[in-house]
Amino acid sequence: MQCIRRQTSRRSKSEELLRQAQSHRVASLNSKLLGMEDDPDLQFLLSGAGLVKVRSSSWKKTRFYKLQEDCKTMWHESKKTLRSKQTFSVEDIDSVRSGRQTEGLKKYTEESLDPRVFSILFKGRRKNLDLIASSEEEAKHWVSGLEKIIFNLSNLSQQSKTEHWIFNCLRKADINGDSKMSPQEVKNFLHDINIEVDDEYVKMLFEKCDQSKCGSLEGEEIQHFYEILTQREEIDVIYGAYAKTEGMLSAANLLDFLQKEQREQVDLSYAAQLIEKYEVDETAKAKQQMTKDGFLMYLHQPEGLITNPAHKRVYQDMKQPLNNYFISSSHNTYLMEDQLKGPSSTEAYIRALMKSCRCVELDIWDGSDGEPVIYHGYTLTSKILFKDAIKAIKEYAFKTSEYPVILSLENHCSVEQQKLMAQHMTSILGSALVTKPLGDHMPTELPSPEELKRRFLIKGKRLNKLEASFSDQASAEEEETVTEEEDCRDDEEESEKNLSEKSKTLKLAKELSDIVIYCKSVKFQGFEHAQTHQAFYEMCSFKEGDAMKFAEKSATEYIQHNMDKLSRIYPSAFRTDSSNYDPVPLWNAGCQIVALNFQKPGSEMDLNQGLFGQNGLCGYILKPSYLRDKASEFDPITLTRGPWLKHKELHVMVISAQQLPKVSQKTTSIVDPLVRVEIHGVPADETEKETRHIQNNGFNPMWNENFQFDLYVPELALVRFVVEDYDAVSNNDFIGQCTVPFTSLQNGYRHVPLFNKNGDLLSSAGLFVHTMVVDAE
Repeated sequence: MQCIRRQTSRRSKSEELLRQAQSHRVASLNSKLLGMEDDPDLQFLLSGAGLVKVRSSSWKKTRFYKLQEDCKTMWHESKKTLRSKQTFSVEDIDSVRSGRQTEGLKKYTEESLDPRVFSILFKGRRKNLDLIASSEEEAKHWVSGLEKIIFNLSNLSQQSKTEHWIFNCLRKADINGDSKMSPQEVKNFLHDINIEVDDEYVKMLFEKCDQSKCGSLEGEEIQHFYEILTQREEIDVIYGAYAKTEGMLSAANLLDFLQKEQREQVDLSYAAQLIEKYEVDETAKAKQQMTKDGFLMYLHQPEGLITNPAHKRVYQDMKQPLNNYFISSSHNTYLMEDQLKGPSSTEAYIRALMKSCRCVELDIWDGSDGEPVIYHGYTLTSKILFKDAIKAIKEYAFKTSEYPVILSLENHCSVEQQKLMAQHMTSILGSALVTKPLGDHMPTELPSPEELKRRFLIKGKRLNKLEASFSDQASAEEEETVTEEEDCRDDEEESEKNLSEKSKTLKLAKELSDIVIYCKSVKFQGFEHAQTHQAFYEMCSFKEGDAMKFAEKSATEYIQHNMDKLSRIYPSAFRTDSSNYDPVPLWNAGCQIVALNFQKPGSEMDLNQGLFGQNGLCGYILKPSYLRDKASEFDPITLTRGPWLKHKELHVMVISAQQLPKVSQKTTSIVDPLVRVEIHGVPADETEKETRHIQNNGFNPMWNENFQFDLYVPELALVRFVVEDYDAVSNNDFIGQCTVPFTSLQNGYRHVPLFNKNGDLLSSAGLFVHTMVVDAE
């Protein structure tokens, strides 16, 4: 959330010196809060320096960059006369990379500049900043300083984040810089933090804090104002009900709360550990007691959040065959925007992999200079070199997850460039590339994610059967072509065009064929044919329309097919805007590789992030037993009796929200928030319920509304909390959301972190809810 910086009148020299001294004090306080007091890198950033901004070989211009006194906002010089915003928040930075690591720096700078260059990569769609520092030392200051600030900001407690944000908003609201707050400045400040109040309320609040009766707030009066503003009435009530020991929570009182409200099976030692871990008052901690501040601190920690913290690490069995897992998968991974004219970039692969995507797509065509390129064929999308994509994949594949990455090849190349593709993959990926079956004998099932840790699998066409890998006559039995029709459901362009106008065969290089081991692409010819003819290492791709029909009309057969074979689903070619289909019905049918356009934000990607946010963010989720057991007769549409039918009641009380961001940057904009709770899963479980909207309060709105949901197949359910800005005349505006697998929900009073439309955490915003899951009678 951004606070508005107002224009100030020209100051005298003495006023300017006073202002600078105040600015220095503010910066000192913020650096202390960040744990970076006297840090040389931070001091360098606060002083600022000139950097050469690189956009092309001819556009390289020096601009001055400087960290603002809040230690969170970066100001930069701009020559654009009408530019309204010359700042960006450090919290909007995704990563900082030293050296020539981006496409722009590789293309537009010399190798000798490598020690002096670095890049700032932003969350969302904002373009990278490619920069050249004056010296290697200055480049190190920038990279190290920014990385430390990003890390320290993300690790601040919720209380410290609130304190830091409000302190700096108060500072900016103090228009004349006299360290005092007039009634108008108080009203302006409340507006900045997303609360619209009338003059009477401001007057009442002001008089309550103005103990000196001098017409302005200063010192302890501002502190009192802050305390009134940040008081959590709902927390006071909960804490008061259990704080029975000298007005505080003893370990026994806390245990009582944990067992009765949070429904946790824990003992007294666990309660004592929480006090030791989160109590902020040393005197209370010494007496094994928890103050209200300590209690609030606990509620903002992993133990107090909506998601079971045990599910934030790998907790599932990872030693089953690959076909037993849902696999986080991307479609046309190389695209940054739409499917017709948007840019292709290696950065798109990096972003997907860093979000634990484990199956990426490469659409490869002959390059004009003999090097294969990646782009969306028959369109105006830009091109990137195939070898550059493989290098980026190699570098970033296992930074978020150690589990295997599948490279899904859409091969349109000549035999010569196919040989080059194979050469690039074997030389760049090295021993991490699976080039033969694991073990000394022909396998009978796919290997497990555990066996394939830090390995790459190639999905594509193969000239012969995998058994040929163990045969001396393998080369004599090879053919030189595969039928193009086999690819008709595997290739987006071919599936949407008249195949009769095109060549029926595709020449396939032996070198490329030989590195396709466990993911051989074949044409789907019906479930019966697949059952008798399709090997375990052969897989089909389905366009979304066909897959949805199978999931709805032939669900049991589709589930049985997916029990021992991999299936990949991809969006229709008509989704030129990179929109997505609903992945849930396909997960319900046991489809493993449900590929989505990662570059397109929306509810579908929220659901994908929610499902794969568990199990240590490893990109693999073990399917429920009834989607793996051959004896299963599970049908998500008809829901006959079986082990999948576990009728549960989910009770949700939406209590309050904190520090919701504005959806408009207009100074007059205040949100009118509402909360919608959605259930996604089998058709019988799909539903949603919505609170009323709260007018003019995005800072601390309160609802206290109760909902009940009936779930019949809880293992496949996802619970999505959505916050919107109500609009009476048009569609509501999205504020934030959080999607949690039903099986990962924690009971009791819980904070719900919120994510923006790009899937990035809103650092200070959140919901406070009470949840309870009970067996239905």
